[in-house]
Amino acid sequence: MKKFIVILTALMVVMGLAGCGNKAENEGGADAAKAEKSIAILTPYLSSVTTNEMVEALKKQAESHGWKANVVDTKGDVGQLASRMEDMIAKKADAIVLVSTDPNQLKVQIGKAKEKQIPVFGCDSGYIDGMVMNATSDNAQMSTMISDYLLKTIGFKGNLVVLTYRAHPGVLKRSETLDGVLKMNKDVKVLQEQQVQVPGPIESARQQMENILLANKDEGSVTAVWAGWDEPAIGAAQAIEAAGRKNIIVTGIDGNSQAIDMIKKGSPLVATVKQNFPGMAEIVSEQIDKVFKGEKVEKTEMYAPASLITKENAN
Repeated sequence: MKKFIVILTALMVVMGLAGCGNKAENEGGADAAKAEKSIAILTPYLSSVTTNEMVEALKKQAESHGWKANVVDTKGDVGQLASRMEDMIAKKADAIVLVSTDPNQLKVQIGKAKEKQIPVFGCDSGYIDGMVMNATSDNAQMSTMISDYLLKTIGFKGNLVVLTYRAHPGVLKRSETLDGVLKMNKDVKVLQEQQVQVPGPIESARQQMENILLANKDEGSVTAVWAGWDEPAIGAAQAIEAAGRKNIIVTGIDGNSQAIDMIKKGSPLVATVKQNFPGMAEIVSEQIDKVFKGEKVEKTEMYAPASLITKENAN
């Protein structure tokens, strides 16, 4: 009997040690899995000031969560972006973030990621089926805000130049909202709409504006320039200033530092809407963290607040 008790006690000790070992192994495995989380950040527009700001914010957020961030920039080549996204799927990234990218151009790859249970997020991109969520600004609200300000400033009449890039989902929404505003204001005529080249939007817009000014030399022939984001607004304002043309105003959207400096200095660029790009990155990171924890995202489309910037509040 005594011998039996000794053997039973020994077995219990062994099982206890095994259990502790398994627990330690499981905890170590969980910690390792957490440390091994990686996110692929994909964009074709890293040269853009605002896109770069979001990517840098996402990298910082990834670091704070202990994730590895892998940034892919295809320098304006969306076709290559699709190929690189497939590479990230093959490498089994834990999550993919599309920055300033129209997801409709990556439908096949988003579908493949979903099949492999790799969640796809958007940061200032659109949202389509197959993605988890997208964080951006309310582009319709921002466009209404800046368009109303522009029209009020020119007295609801005049000739308008529109500089846009409808391939970008956010800029497309802003442009479509402007279309709706102009339908309600028949005394404002679109003199010309130009699709700005991306990458290189500042130089592209400057050259386009130079040509428009040369073709419209009469005073009052151009009243204002509505730009879908700040970089073409900067280029247009530079061309107007260089030509010595007065009484032509320019507006943008984004609130990047160069645009705000130009507003402060009294350039033709008179207003912008400042987006909260770090806020978008923070929202995306929070939702990625939820998914990694096995939770559901709050919404498929989430907005970071934006504000109108003019000379009166640019400081």
